[in-house]
Amino acid sequence: MVWNIARSEALADPLAARLKVMAKLKRLGELEDPEEEVYRILVDAILLVESYRGARHQITFLPELTKSVDGLIRELDILEKAEELARF
Repeated sequence: MVWNIARSEALADPLAARLKVMAKLKRLGELEDPEEEVYRILVDAILLVESYRGARHQITFLPELTKSVDGLIRELDILEKAEELARF
């Protein structure tokens, strides 16, 4: 992949690396099944965060990834609980 972000680039300037990824993702809607792709990547991100949680050698932007994954999980939990409460 030509747009691949090197580890050193991501660690040196996480914001620039994120902007580079976001620019590439603008074409996501053109994929055959973008929702499936995003879902698969979210699963991978959650597993990545969980596998590095508490690790001795943390990557520098893992706290932001952990925060966003935790926020997503929290929002999904809220939706699940609201659905359960709506049943009663």
